[in-house]
Amino acid sequence: MDLASLWPQLSTPAVCLDAQQQLQAPNPALCELLGLGARRLEGMTLAALAPGRAELVEAFRRVLAEQRVVQLRDFALVDAAGVTVMVDLTLSPLAAGGALLEAHALAPAARESNAQLSESLRGFAHEVKNPLAGLRGAAQLIARRVADDGVKELAGLVIAEADRLAQLANRLLQGSASPAFAPVNIHEVLERVAVLLASQGQAAIVRDFDPSLPRLAGDADRLLQLFLNLGRNALEAEAERVVLRTRAEHSARLHDRIVRLALRVDVIDNGGGVPSAVSDHLFLPMVSGRADGSGLGLALCREIAAEHGGALNYRSRSGDTVFTLLLPYGESHD
Repeated sequence: MDLASLWPQLSTPAVCLDAQQQLQAPNPALCELLGLGARRLEGMTLAALAPGRAELVEAFRRVLAEQRVVQLRDFALVDAAGVTVMVDLTLSPLAAGGALLEAHALAPAARESNAQLSESLRGFAHEVKNPLAGLRGAAQLIARRVADDGVKELAGLVIAEADRLAQLANRLLQGSASPAFAPVNIHEVLERVAVLLASQGQAAIVRDFDPSLPRLAGDADRLLQLFLNLGRNALEAEAERVVLRTRAEHSARLHDRIVRLALRVDVIDNGGGVPSAVSDHLFLPMVSGRADGSGLGLALCREIAAEHGGALNYRSRSGDTVFTLLLPYGESHD
C-alpha cells in the first residue's frame, strides 16, 4: 500500500511537524479547513499557526519529551478569512522524529448550538440589568432607614451581590472578556461564600482553612462565582453540612502537566450526591441532575478553572461529595 498516495485522501485535517516545529506536508483537508494553500502552510511554525496560544507549542514539546499522545480540547484556530474554527487537536509522536498534528473540527450543529446559547445568554444579561438596579436601590433605601445593624449588614450583602451580578451581566454583553487578574486572598473569597451560603439555607457551613497559604493571581469575582455555584449545588442536594477546605498541594497534577505548588480548595457536602445518569458528562453545558436546573453552573465552574490555569474535578457518592479545585502557584514542569 502506497501511504504517500493515501495521505491526500485523508478526510481528517493533518500535518507533520519536524523537530523545529515547522509544518511539513499539510494534507488537503487541513488546507480546506484553514482556507490556506499548501505552499503557504509549508514551513510555517506551530506558533504562527495559533498566535498567542503557547499551550500548543508546550504540548508539542511534551510529545517529543515524553513520546506520548497529547490532546487539546476546544482549541480555537483562525482561518484565512479571520473566522474562528473550533477544533480538538491531537499530537502524536512520529518514529522518525517530530509529530503528527490532527485537527478534528467540532460538528456544525454543535457550533450553531453554542452560538445560539451565547446569544440567549447575552439577551438574558441585557434583560437582568434593570431588575438588578432596582434591587440594589431598594437595598440602599433599607440600609438608610433601619437602625438594626443586622438588617444593615444583610442589605449590604444584597448590594454587593447585585453589583457582582451586574458585572457578570456586563461580561456576557461584552463577549469573552478576559479575567481581571490581581493578587487574591482565597480565604477572603471563601469567607464571603460562607456568609452567602449561610444566608440561603439551614446547612452548617464549616471553614477548614490553612492560614499559611499565600495569595495567588486570580480574578476574585470569577472565583467567587465558581465557589458559590458549587456551594449552592450542595444546598440544592439537601446537604446539612458544607465544608470549605484549603490546603497547599505539592507536585500537583493539572490535566497532563505537573506544577510544583498548587492551591487546593475542596467543597465537601453530605447531600444526595451526583446522579449516576449525568456523572460522565457533568461539566458539559445543558447537563443537570435536577429537572429545574439550567445545566450551566458546572460548565461555568470548569471554564473559570481553565481561565486560571487550574483543574476542577469531583468524586461523589450519597452523603459524601467532594469538588476539588487546583490552582497553580508556580510554573509547570515535566
